[in-house]
Amino acid sequence: MRGYSLIELLIVVAIVAGLAVAAVTTYSRYVVKTKRAAAAAVLLGVANRQEQYLLDAREYAADMTALGAAAPAEVAENYTIATTANNGATPPSFTVTATPTGTQSTRDAKCATLTLTSAGAKTISGSGTVQDCW
Repeated sequence: MRGYSLIELLIVVAIVAGLAVAAVTTYSRYVVKTKRAAAAAVLLGVANRQEQYLLDAREYAADMTALGAAAPAEVAENYTIATTANNGATPPSFTVTATPTGTQSTRDAKCATLTLTSAGAKTISGSGTVQDCW
């Protein structure tokens, strides 16, 4: 007889299904990490613009509108980028945050909100480590 038995075909299908599940899981983690990295890059860019604003206006911008900055569309669909300033402090300071929205907030609970301060401190609000998330 020629051909494959039903048992052999089921074994092959089970192996292929297992590989597909592993591949989809790995890809999903990669997508979440890539979106987080894009948000972190935007935070660094906003911090740079805040420093430029300080040189020009002798104070930090109160928000993204005053700064004249906006998150790129591919980041804005997954994160809300915001900045706040404390110009009354000595020295003045600012904080920039990236808060995940939509599916990114559920898939990236390990890191959750990314925060960058004028002192260069990077923090997260999730259960992961700063080194893994930044």
